[in-house]
Amino acid sequence: MNSVDWALTPALELAKSIRTLEVSPIELVNLYLERIDRLNPQLGSYFTVTADRAIALAKSQTEQLAGLNKLQELPPFFGVPIAIKDLTPVTGVPCTYGTQALQGNISGYDESVVWRIKAAGFNILGKTATAQIGSLPYTEPEGFPPARNPWNPDYTAGGSSGGSAAAVAAGLCAIAQGSDGGGSIRGPASCCGLVGIKPSRGRVSWAPVGDYLSGISANGPIARTVADAAALLDVMSGYTTGDPYWLPDPNPTFLEAASQKLGKLRIAFSTAVFPVGEASPVCQQAVLDTVKLLTDLGHDVEPGCPDFTGLIEPFTAIWQSGASASGIPGQALEPMNRWLLERTISAGEYLRAVNQMQVISRRIVGFFQNFDLLVLPTYMHSPIRIGEWADLSCEETLANIVNWIAPCPPFNASGQPAIALPAILDSHGLPVGIQIIGRPAAEATLIALAAQMEAAKPFPVLKFD
Repeated sequence: MNSVDWALTPALELAKSIRTLEVSPIELVNLYLERIDRLNPQLGSYFTVTADRAIALAKSQTEQLAGLNKLQELPPFFGVPIAIKDLTPVTGVPCTYGTQALQGNISGYDESVVWRIKAAGFNILGKTATAQIGSLPYTEPEGFPPARNPWNPDYTAGGSSGGSAAAVAAGLCAIAQGSDGGGSIRGPASCCGLVGIKPSRGRVSWAPVGDYLSGISANGPIARTVADAAALLDVMSGYTTGDPYWLPDPNPTFLEAASQKLGKLRIAFSTAVFPVGEASPVCQQAVLDTVKLLTDLGHDVEPGCPDFTGLIEPFTAIWQSGASASGIPGQALEPMNRWLLERTISAGEYLRAVNQMQVISRRIVGFFQNFDLLVLPTYMHSPIRIGEWADLSCEETLANIVNWIAPCPPFNASGQPAIALPAILDSHGLPVGIQIIGRPAAEATLIALAAQMEAAKPFPVLKFD
C-alpha cells in the first residue's frame, strides 16, 4: 500500500498489520507525523503535536516487537496512532480547553479514558482542536486556527470535537477520542463522514474527577468504521472506584456485537424535531434514504418521535453553566463564553433545571417501550461555513445553535446511547449524517445495526492528501 492508503486504513486493520510485521509502529508514527506537518496547517485539526513522545514510544514498541515470540501477548491496539481531544488531560502535555491563555497549562494527570487508551497500546500523536471549553458546535476558538472540514475546507468540521473528526477524516490519525455534551461527537462525525458514538451515561468513567454538568456529557470514539468505533468504546468503557453512576461491562464486547446477526427490529424515524420543526431537505433525505435501507434489510420502520417540548430551556440553562463551571476568568474567555458566564444562574435555578430535564427525560425514554431504536437527523442542516456566524450577536448565535443541533441534546439529557453514521453528500460535497438512538445501555444493538448498514451501503472514503 502507498502512504495514503496506510493513513486511511482502519485502526483494527493497522493493529493486525503491526502484529503480522507488515508495518512497524515507527513507520506508522512517522507516516502520520509527516501528514500532520504537511496537512494540519490547512485543517487546524491539532492544537498540540507530541512528536518526540510519539516517536520515542514507537521506537520502543518496534524494538519490543522484534523481541517477541508470541505476538498475541500484545495489547489490542499496540502501536496504533490515536489523537486526544484538547479538553481531556494527558500527563505532561498542554491542555488548553481551546483557551489561548491556557496554552502553557501542562496536565498533571491522565483522565480515565487516557490511561485506558494507553493500556490498550495506542500511541498518542497529540491533542486535537476543540471549541473553547467545548461549548460550541463549530471549532473556531480565538487564538487558534479553525478546524476545517477535509471534504470542503471552506466549511466547519463541527464542534466541539471538530479537530478529532477532521484528523480522522483527513488521515492525520487512525482514530480519535472525543466528548459529547450536546452533540459534540455526533455532529463532527456527521460533518466529516465518520462514525461517532455517544455512549450511555455511566458507560465511560470521568475519573479521577467528577461528572460534568449533571451527567449530560460523555467521552466516546470517532472512527472511520463501525468496528473501529466499537473496539475503542470497549477500551474506554468501565467502572472506576467512586464513579457516581456506572454500567456493567458489556457481554459480549461491543466489537463482538459488530459482527452479530440481528433479528427484525422495530425502528421509529422522524425528519422533524419538535418544537423546532422540520430538518432541511438534504437532512430529511438522509433520514429517508436510511429508512429505505433499513426496510430493505428487513426491519419494521414507521414514523414516530418522542415529545421534546419543554426541554430546550432547562437544557440550555445547564449547558450555559459550563462557562462558570470551567473556572476560567471571564477576561480569558471569548465573547460568546463571556456572555454565557454573565448569564450564570443561581444554584436553586440550576437544580430546578436539572429536575425539569430529568422529568422530561423520563418521557423520552418511555417512548422506547414501543421501539427498539429511533432514527433522526444528526443536525438540522448541513455544516456551516467557517466564520458564518462570527458577526452575529450572542443572542442570535445561541438561537442558531439551538436550531442546528436540536436532534442531539435530548439524548444527552436522557443519557441514552446514540451513534452517528454518514448517509449522503450535499451539493457542496459535504457529508450529511443521521443518528440512531437506542434504549438505555443498548449500545450493542446500535453497533450491530450500524455494522449491518455499513456492510450493505458503504460510505465513500475521502482521499485527502
